[in-house]
Amino acid sequence: MEWKVLAVGDVVGNPGLDRIGHSLRYLKRKCDADFVIVNGENASVVGITQEQAEAIFDAGADVITMGNHTWSKREIVTYMDDCSRILRPANYAPQVPGRGYGIFETKVGPVAVIDLIGRCNMDYGPDNPFLMIEKILKEIDARLILVEMHAEATSEKLAMGYLLDGRVSAVWGTHTHVPTADAQVLPKGTGYVTDLGMTGPKNSVLGIRPELSIAKFRGDLPNRYQWANGPTKMEAVLFTIDTDTGLCRKAERVDISD
Repeated sequence: MEWKVLAVGDVVGNPGLDRIGHSLRYLKRKCDADFVIVNGENASVVGITQEQAEAIFDAGADVITMGNHTWSKREIVTYMDDCSRILRPANYAPQVPGRGYGIFETKVGPVAVIDLIGRCNMDYGPDNPFLMIEKILKEIDARLILVEMHAEATSEKLAMGYLLDGRVSAVWGTHTHVPTADAQVLPKGTGYVTDLGMTGPKNSVLGIRPELSIAKFRGDLPNRYQWANGPTKMEAVLFTIDTDTGLCRKAERVDISD
């Protein structure tokens, strides 16, 4: 039996939230997706509020994943403790709120979703994700396992993919907001892509007004980042999973753009 997972790239600002609200259910129907995971850590450009998280859930997401901006909106702390469907990186310090993975009941049985963060050029000094994933895999009992690797370095994401090849259903990267062209099934049967991309302003630098990013790299006085206006896009990958083996049959891009 086939089971399809739609993984959606980082939602950036109000334009990203609007695109999710208008297009996620359509794309879910078009792809016949059974389960939807959306990275929401940039819904406020940096961080996410409870209202924004609930808007993403209302649009059709089953799980929201986070990353290095998890704590940028401190009001989300209580919500993350109360809501099992929003995940922060599992390799953050054990005393922080929330949960790093969850087991979700679906029509094909329990599905594990694990959120990890890389250590290359990342804040907060996370634990080693390669050691943490080994610990988590020993704790869970699910045939279908989905792993997000929120990381800066493409090599770190790809190394995680090969570490987990044949052991989980799919691994995908987030954080860099640029979609990669390597959606594939790895040699032992795990679906993989280095980065999903992003959901939000099309004519932007990672969702931000280009002139603000140019000014930063030029060395001008710092300005608060603001999302860009204009046309939007939603970048995502669809993973088709064999429920008998728990491995991936196909990984394909299903982007939408104005």
